[in-house]
Amino acid sequence: MVRGSRPPPPRSGEELPPLVTSLRNGSRIEIAAACPQAQALGLRPGMAVTQARAQVPGLDIRPADPEGDRAHLASLALALARRWAPSVAIEGDDTLFLDLTGVAHLHGGEAAMASRLQRMLARLGYGARIAIADTPGAAWALAHFRGSARCPSGRHGEALAPLPIEALRIEPAAVELLHRLGVKAIGQLAEMPRAPLVRRFGAGLAARLEQALGRLPEPLHPVIPPEPIAIAQRFAEPIATAEAIEHWLGTLVPRLAAALEAGGLGVQALECIADRIDGVPQRIRIGLARPNRDPVHLLRLLKRRIEDIEPGYGIDALALHVRRAAPLGPEPMVERLDEEAAPDIATLVDTLATRIGLGAMWRMRPVESDVPERAAARAAVLDPPERGGARPRIDAVGQLVRNPALHPWHPEWPKPTRLLRRPERLDHVVAELPDHAPRRFTWRGQPHRVVRADGPERVHGEWWKHVAEAEHVRDYFRVEDEQGRRYWLFRRGDGERPATGDLSWYLHGVFG
Repeated sequence: MVRGSRPPPPRSGEELPPLVTSLRNGSRIEIAAACPQAQALGLRPGMAVTQARAQVPGLDIRPADPEGDRAHLASLALALARRWAPSVAIEGDDTLFLDLTGVAHLHGGEAAMASRLQRMLARLGYGARIAIADTPGAAWALAHFRGSARCPSGRHGEALAPLPIEALRIEPAAVELLHRLGVKAIGQLAEMPRAPLVRRFGAGLAARLEQALGRLPEPLHPVIPPEPIAIAQRFAEPIATAEAIEHWLGTLVPRLAAALEAGGLGVQALECIADRIDGVPQRIRIGLARPNRDPVHLLRLLKRRIEDIEPGYGIDALALHVRRAAPLGPEPMVERLDEEAAPDIATLVDTLATRIGLGAMWRMRPVESDVPERAAARAAVLDPPERGGARPRIDAVGQLVRNPALHPWHPEWPKPTRLLRRPERLDHVVAELPDHAPRRFTWRGQPHRVVRADGPERVHGEWWKHVAEAEHVRDYFRVEDEQGRRYWLFRRGDGERPATGDLSWYLHGVFG
């Protein structure tokens, strides 16, 4: 049974402030969850955030994400169902039930299994309370009101007796009425006759009590992991030619596309396994930048890799296995029929990735920075565009500004398409200070005589980010040598004040 999650551990020597998450409830913003440090300071779920701020200055408040929490809990349940127990059920927003019947001995017993599960969840960043009991109700009560515990078989009644009646998962109205009647513990409630309880509180209270004690069954609704999609074809006679492999791939891929369409999925990672007669499988793995189930595109990617298959004495089976898939939703359309849609380069990316790998491709995105090597960053080829910021208030002063936002790359000062990984120092530079471009320089052992130059373009250090750059200055020049090659050079310092730089020269980029 898993409950809650925990923030990442603090770095060495760093003390993190108390952390809570907030959730809007009508016109009131309340605490949705609190870390142990915040709970030790008296903060509880349901408390107003304004009261929490007044009570604990410097409180770290972050917005809650109930939908994301439920999605993470569901993915954890699927992972546990595949690896730990065949029957895993979700209970509420923070609890999982695992049926250990017939599987505990595979993990070294119940105690060893609970210990291994606790360590695994800790590595994933989850704080867990694991309780083992004969019934789901008893395990839920022990995990939520006692912590990690293992109840001996047949002794769950004794373990439940001292726990509060809230541990039975009954309605708050019933809890309040029982408290007014003086019934605060499950043991007190278990000694009362059932017929008066049913007449006063309904059948729900008695059913929860009997389920926790094991006298009534409590059916679970386990999660069902999706079956992996695989399409296979065995042959009466082995095949050994590229033409035969291509023919059967043309038969298997449409069947795979039909299976993906039935599940509303698109493949992201596909593996083709060719079983040889000698038992040595041949594997082809392809990855796609976006989920796709177009049979023509998938077959084109597989055909390019047929040459990687060594048929040996023959292949007696071919199989396509979907290793990773994702939901494939509707594709966006343009509003007007005469308007051209934006080109989709996903198919081109997949074709190139089949040859050189997806990691060898990227695109550059602009970054708002005055320092050239920080003004661009790598991004994935098909990254979605960045979302805009939050909508400003109607009465915000910024609404009066009508000028368009400045582009991070100034168009009047062109820069090389590609910069060197690191600026390379120049030797034997002849230049007139303070504002003239060099007349000649030596780069990588080759002398260059400058015939044309433009500049300087002065770039100051980002003192608001790096204190050491408060006095740094660079003067950039675009120069052209006798052979028509153009370079982008800079000098450290303004040529007048020694604090701005040592007047050394560097080559930062080459124009195409």
